[in-house]
Amino acid sequence: MKWESIYRGETEILGNETRAAVQGCFVKLTDGFTHYELSRTTEGRTAVLVHGFSVPYFIWDPTFNALTSQGWRVLRYDLFGRGYSDRPNLAYNIDLFVQQLGELLDALNLQKINLIGLSMGGAIAAAFTVSCPDRINKLVLIDPIGTASMPLNLMYRAATLPGISEALLGLAGNEKMVKNIAWDFYDPSSVERFQDQYRVQMQYRGFKHAILSSLRNKMVDGFPETYEQLGKLDTSVLLLWGRNDTTLPLSQCQSLLRLLPRAEFHVIENAGHIPHYERPETVNPLLIHFLS
Repeated sequence: MKWESIYRGETEILGNETRAAVQGCFVKLTDGFTHYELSRTTEGRTAVLVHGFSVPYFIWDPTFNALTSQGWRVLRYDLFGRGYSDRPNLAYNIDLFVQQLGELLDALNLQKINLIGLSMGGAIAAAFTVSCPDRINKLVLIDPIGTASMPLNLMYRAATLPGISEALLGLAGNEKMVKNIAWDFYDPSSVERFQDQYRVQMQYRGFKHAILSSLRNKMVDGFPETYEQLGKLDTSVLLLWGRNDTTLPLSQCQSLLRLLPRAEFHVIENAGHIPHYERPETVNPLLIHFLS
């Protein structure tokens, strides 16, 4: 029996009917369909947004809108296992996500880009930059998984235990995971609307399998060698961090700054793990100035 078949709440299967009904576009890559949105197709300055561990591309709403309004061509997409992208039965590791990004850029004929990554997406963006430095103009890292592991709560620590975690998640349903998302915020006023958007992806078979596989394949364990290699490149880097981040505490930025001594660094006040979402009035001007 496949473990994912017992997960409560995963009642739907992603397929052609789903893809026809949702906003955005889809492209078939080697490991399945990827859901994406591209603000414009004409040539010009291009920014690509890579989301984090479990929240799909709606997390980029303020950034996508701000850059688009400034005339940028902006691409955002759902990582495999999240949002409306497929949930392939594979190891959800850094190689899978770097390959997905590269194939997506090739499919859309996007060559030289500016890359912006959040949390786990920051590690993916850094790894892609190291593997394809000639394709990156500038790199932005927002509260990224850095050189050290993400501190895990009890539920996620249990997820590293094969068999036991499948049973626990299968019995727990979705709401425990939804409530955990609130820890990403400093300001609780946005939590309810955010959680409603988050719940949508959880109904599709394979979501929890992807989350478990990502944990077990060390996607939140830190990538010191990647950042050491990144620091040897000439790529311009902007590092942003929420002052009140409890998911990845601000103290974790110090090891990154030692490896990326030329990075431009800003602390975003009154913000948690997703400062661009909570404080767009502060973050968007910084992004636009840096990228321009």
